[in-house]
Amino acid sequence: MDIHEILEHLPHRYPFLLIDRVLACEPGKAIHAYKNVTINEPFFVGHFPHHPVMPGVLIMEALAQAAGILSFRTMGEKPDASSVFYFVGIDAARFKKPVTAGDQLHLHVAIQRQMRGIWKYAAEARVDGEVVAEAELMCAKRNVA
Repeated sequence: MDIHEILEHLPHRYPFLLIDRVLACEPGKAIHAYKNVTINEPFFVGHFPHHPVMPGVLIMEALAQAAGILSFRTMGEKPDASSVFYFVGIDAARFKKPVTAGDQLHLHVAIQRQMRGIWKYAAEARVDGEVVAEAELMCAKRNVA
């Protein structure tokens, strides 16, 4: 999926859109996407000026956005004004290495289960093939209108 298809499957926009491309997506199973981390990211101004590091919470958000694309593709839907996919939980989050400018953050998310409207995923972020962060994520689709 290129950026135009990603924009159709996520309600996020700059500066909060954290997916640049989807390399593979198997609805009902897993997704592999990436984010190019550049020195122009707005968070680098303050985190940290002397040693720019991507905040761990934004790595989790990027994984959650990949999970959102996977979920919408699995349901055969696209986001609309009447519903939103909320991040409802993070378990077992681990941060193993810092992510810095120039890194390509690969996002691997697999559906573990879906029950009563809550989706659970195994998520892993990698740079140069090395795991930099991992977690179990939970999301839920809710009506907002």
